[in-house]
Amino acid sequence: MGRELRVAAYVICTRELSGVIDILLARWVSPHDGTKQWTLPGGGMHHGEDPITTAVREADEETGYTVELVELLGIDSINRRYPRAGGEFADFHGLRIVYEAQLTGGELRNETDGSTDLAAWHPLDRVAQLDRVDLVDIGIGLWRTKPALGRAPEYGPA
Repeated sequence: MGRELRVAAYVICTRELSGVIDILLARWVSPHDGTKQWTLPGGGMHHGEDPITTAVREADEETGYTVELVELLGIDSINRRYPRAGGEFADFHGLRIVYEAQLTGGELRNETDGSTDLAAWHPLDRVAQLDRVDLVDIGIGLWRTKPALGRAPEYGPA
C-alpha cells in the first residue's frame, strides 16, 4: 500500500446581505467518477509554496475573487484508504489548513480546466441541504468556534 501525503489550504469567505449570511463555495468534480459536491475554495499546495499563498491562489482560481486572509481558523487531519489502479490501495493522509478570508476584488466566475466547475454563494442556513464534502462542515465549525489550538473536532452537519 502506497503512502500519500497532501497538504492543502482553504478559505471560509462569508458575506451578509439583507440580514442573510452567505458562504462562498466551489463545486468539486471527482476525477474518478465525475461526482459533484460543494467544497470550500482551496486546494493543494505546490512544492515550496507557502500555505497563505496557496489559499489566496486557489480562491482566485476557483471563484474569480481576490481575497485577503483574516485569520487562521485551524487544521484538519484526515486519513483515508483509496483504491488505485491495478487493485492497489493508497494510505492517504491529508492536512487541510483553513483560513477566514475577506473579498478584496474580482468578480464571481467559474473555474475552467480545474478540479471545480462552479462557484456560488449559498445561504449559510441552507448548507446542510447541499451535497457537500465533509470539509464544508469542518470549516464552518472552525469558523463558528475558533478553537484555541486550531484543531478541528468532529462536527455535525452545518
